[in-house]
Amino acid sequence: MAEAASGPGEINGHCLCGAVEITLRNPKPQVEVCQCAMCRRWGGAFYSALSGESFAITGDDSISTYRSSDWAERAFCKHCGSSLWYKFLPTGNRSFLAGLFSAADNYPVEREIFADEAAAWTELPGEHARLSSAETIAEAKDAGYDLG
Repeated sequence: MAEAASGPGEINGHCLCGAVEITLRNPKPQVEVCQCAMCRRWGGAFYSALSGESFAITGDDSISTYRSSDWAERAFCKHCGSSLWYKFLPTGNRSFLAGLFSAADNYPVEREIFADEAAAWTELPGEHARLSSAETIAEAKDAGYDLG
């Protein structure tokens, strides 16, 4: 399925079968990678997160969500199984899988979180920040979030 043309400051993406479409407005032109064991189990490797100023989603009836922890919800397409987003419950903020958006194919990695949990086969080369599990949790707690 070809992606629809994007307007100024937005990119469009979709799940594997096209039942769920997402428009991300003013996307951050960088990807954050989560190397935690839960993300690896969820998507088969690391989670490549893409966020933006706002978003629109079509295909709500094709979406299922799963509360994966006290502070997170993950979504997937009920038809094809594509992972769609991670929702941080304390803020309601969502990040979307970068792979849903072909326009993001050349975005660089901004940083890795839970980098010390990376499997050897998911280690990423390049110069970017790498936060350990302890640093990632401390950053969230310093921002005032109770992660249990």
